[in-house]
Amino acid sequence: MPEKRYLVTPGPTPVPPEVLAATAAPMIHHRTPEFRAVLARVFDRLQQVYRTEHGVVLFASAGTGAMESAVANLCSPGDRVLVVSHGFFGERWAAIARAYRCDVDHLRYEWGETPSADDVAARLEESGGAKVVFLTQSDTSTGVVADIRAIAERINGSDALIAVDAISSLAAVPLETDAWGLDAVVTSSHKALMSPAGLAAVAVSPAAVEAARTVTSPRFYFDWERMLEAHAKHDTPFSPAISLVLGLDVALDLVLEAGLEAAHERHVRLGRACRAGAKAMGLELFSPDEDRAAVVTAIRVPPDIDSSAIVLAMRDRSGVTVVGGQGELKGKIVRIGHIGYIDVHDIATALTALELALVEAGADVERGVAVSAALEAHAEPVTV
Repeated sequence: MPEKRYLVTPGPTPVPPEVLAATAAPMIHHRTPEFRAVLARVFDRLQQVYRTEHGVVLFASAGTGAMESAVANLCSPGDRVLVVSHGFFGERWAAIARAYRCDVDHLRYEWGETPSADDVAARLEESGGAKVVFLTQSDTSTGVVADIRAIAERINGSDALIAVDAISSLAAVPLETDAWGLDAVVTSSHKALMSPAGLAAVAVSPAAVEAARTVTSPRFYFDWERMLEAHAKHDTPFSPAISLVLGLDVALDLVLEAGLEAAHERHVRLGRACRAGAKAMGLELFSPDEDRAAVVTAIRVPPDIDSSAIVLAMRDRSGVTVVGGQGELKGKIVRIGHIGYIDVHDIATALTALELALVEAGADVERGVAVSAALEAHAEPVTV
């Protein structure tokens, strides 16, 4: 019998059969009324997921491409920007900004710490302001989900634009683009949007569009104005990833049919289940033990065990794919994703595989308790 496989990572995530079927549909041409109707639905649905009434641009790229588009459209060389980082992907904002020759003020937290709205506001005032503040809502390297609403409330009115990496968090945890005063919010298709990798989007505010008109950084494919002009006519300036757009159309329908609030509640339950199972085994969490940490759970392995070996053992022994640590956390943690097309049974399978791999590696863990603890936590009431 073919071995079953379980993908329990923070991206890519499993894709529903309906979405896969849409990506396998016969090819259509992108300059046709048929495809323009699909684009119209996709942009409308993206606005609903982003909670915005303003423009959304869609690229055939990784999420990093959309991040680069934010820097290229909002910053000229020499502009002072504030980057707030609390993990691997916050560092990416800083790297992109430096590549575009920005004057980067970097507020760097220890990995695993949660950014403070007061810290960000104080740093912005001390530095004399910034053209853009770059934030990461969910940094999957650590499992930390920042309180973007609180940060935005503290710095709105400072004249700084606010750009947010919501690549892994959009549709998983609450995010209100317009209500929170966010100017550029980046996401990609292969996270909580339950689609194959290859598409990235940015919600852009009127202030961001206006700023882009005076920015001198070079861009061509990633030019927001060019994209927005085409998107207003339900078109694209360049050949789009047709099959991926067809799949995203179906995925967004699935998300919105159930409702964003239901999606947020589901992710809270899955995060609770994963954390409860890990703690029941006697393992220490690296990511915060809080409902906001609903994207990925980072779990410390015993100090005498290499987490990279545990990741391989889980895949080879149980068919379960998780990921280990990045950067300074390499070899120290295992990360279990619980976004997108995931349910509590996937979490239970991942916890069982983790327990088996740790026991075989000689770890002293409590056996046979993780799944029951996870199911009990998953059943608890949620207020989102």
